[in-house]
Amino acid sequence: MTNSTSPPTQAAPRCEAPSSQVQPASFDLPDQSCDTHAHVVSDDPRYPMVADRSYTPPPATEADYLAMLDATGMGRGVLVQISVNGTDNSYMLTALRHNSDRLRGVAVVDPSIGASELADLHAAGVRGTRLNVLFGGGVGFDGMETLAAKVAPLGWHLQLLVDARQLPELMPRLTKLPVPVVIDHMGHMPADLGVDHPAFVSLLTLVRDHGGWVKLSGAYRIDPQAPTYPAASAFAAALVAAAPTRCVYGSDWPHVAPPYAMPDTGWMRNLIGDWIPDPEVRHLVLVDNPARLYDFTA
Repeated sequence: MTNSTSPPTQAAPRCEAPSSQVQPASFDLPDQSCDTHAHVVSDDPRYPMVADRSYTPPPATEADYLAMLDATGMGRGVLVQISVNGTDNSYMLTALRHNSDRLRGVAVVDPSIGASELADLHAAGVRGTRLNVLFGGGVGFDGMETLAAKVAPLGWHLQLLVDARQLPELMPRLTKLPVPVVIDHMGHMPADLGVDHPAFVSLLTLVRDHGGWVKLSGAYRIDPQAPTYPAASAFAAALVAAAPTRCVYGSDWPHVAPPYAMPDTGWMRNLIGDWIPDPEVRHLVLVDNPARLYDFTA
């Protein structure tokens, strides 16, 4: 099932492409480290973009993506269906099928999806579905319970692109779902609101007490103070301290629609070395946790 793919009524802003150069690693990366959040984008007309998209990204091909993983030392990766393609997951699925040992995926699907289509997605390497209320082209929360019931037998999770300030209201629903919940970009809320803000406290509660997960990603989306992102770094430290077995890392490559400035992908990876000085905890976040969440085989 696909969304409308006619051109947007008003031209969606075009994004710049990230640099192909990345800073070298500042710490020893464990084997099979995993980047759990990136996107692929095609300019092939076979993969049209939806009309209600919020931005127009440049191409970020399967080959570009694999080169980024190699350059950043990531043995594994997770592709997340980008909002501009709506529920047409076909380009992401192509990349998954070409790299079945190395990659997993998170799809965007309509709540009306049938069991046979879900089974096909699972066979291709999909292990979760994303709900998105922040960018045009996503699927919202209305069908959350319906989707959770459908994907639970497959062992999938629900990934939420949400401003954490919505979490206090959503918590009664989230804690009753029969699947794990994964929160994008450390809650995607302004990090200068601080770790004591009720929204961030709700995020901590979700991952510490209710089996939720969180992506240590998108620091540049929640904190304008590049390159150290001190407020976002405080978020990351608090999340790792609260639930080290429920955190995963994501580069957010190719950094579509950055709110401030285009980041260096290698620099974003190196923040993990600053946020998590203990190599054993880094191994959890980079290898063990994603292997468990995304069903990577040994």
